[in-house]
Amino acid sequence: MIVIKMGGTNGVDVDAVMRDVAATVQAGQPVIVVHGGSGETNVISEQLGHPPQFVTSPSGFTSRYTDRATLEIFAMVTAGKINTLLVEALQKLGVNAFGLTGLDGKLMVAKRKEAIRIIDPATGKQRMLRDDYTGKIETVNGALLRWLVQGGYTPVIAPLAVSTEGEALNVDADRAAAMVAGGAAAEQLIILSNVPGLLREFPDESTLIRHIDKDKVEASLAFAEGRMKKKVLGASEALGLGVAKVVFADGRVENPVANALAGNGTVIS
Repeated sequence: MIVIKMGGTNGVDVDAVMRDVAATVQAGQPVIVVHGGSGETNVISEQLGHPPQFVTSPSGFTSRYTDRATLEIFAMVTAGKINTLLVEALQKLGVNAFGLTGLDGKLMVAKRKEAIRIIDPATGKQRMLRDDYTGKIETVNGALLRWLVQGGYTPVIAPLAVSTEGEALNVDADRAAAMVAGGAAAEQLIILSNVPGLLREFPDESTLIRHIDKDKVEASLAFAEGRMKKKVLGASEALGLGVAKVVFADGRVENPVANALAGNGTVIS
């Protein structure tokens, strides 16, 4: 089993990823796809007059502030548009893709954060932010995923979870992919983005770190910039759940999945 997470940022060659996913599935390799949608959500939010807001935690992680209006826009874009079009692309390529979110069948159950601690950009001081519809995934319905795969389907998962109270929640797609990989007992998690992997000196692509020992993943956070911090955190969580290998690979190249499977990128094992 392979879990492939494709970024929602600009720059990833979606058509190339879908062709490679289809080729991998048709070669007999079970695949689960998890996708993001941040970039397009930002665009649609602006067009709807509800510009995106981002907050930074005291530990340096940046995330989307998700009030109820933002949650509904995020759901519309990720579950409504992106998920549907990815399923369509795979169906055209002969793959029986099955689109779903973490709410369907309680695929991903998360604990809603009653309040989040952020750094106020105006003062530089910490403060609490409430009314945020985000959460941390606690359980994944691995049996549902295995049942779908065994039935000949290729799950395509949008990054929304369900809270213990039944509310829809925005969850980080990289960490969702890590939890899905663990819940589905995947052997490998591939995270595709618009860089070749983890860079020692971002954005210099010649400083690609090709291998990280799984026991030293946390230390590599020192090299992670921006969104890569969440990817490193997700990798650490996946390894902790029994996934043998995580690869950060380039989603801009031809045959991105085959490229990652060949070990091109940052391999954590």
